[in-house]
Amino acid sequence: MAGDTGNGLSRQDKLWALAAVIPFLVSLAVLGIAINRGTFLEFAIGWPLIQALFYLGAIKQAGGAIDHPLVKTQVMLHWMMLALLIAIIARAT
Repeated sequence: MAGDTGNGLSRQDKLWALAAVIPFLVSLAVLGIAINRGTFLEFAIGWPLIQALFYLGAIKQAGGAIDHPLVKTQVMLHWMMLALLIAIIARAT
């Protein structure tokens, strides 16, 4: 891992991990809201599942390196998905 001194994750690794966790937590919140309201369920169920599977697959392919370009691409894709979700919600209100 880039900048890893053997004492755990580097600062850059921690930032990329945090960047991956934020959309995942938002997707879980969206799932809770969707279940409560009974709408948007397909997206709300699929998004966290896709994130979990794709993050695991990307990290496996990257050999566990969080700062690998494949993992970074997954993180950016889910941030774009979050931006699209916000645009959809803003347009609907």
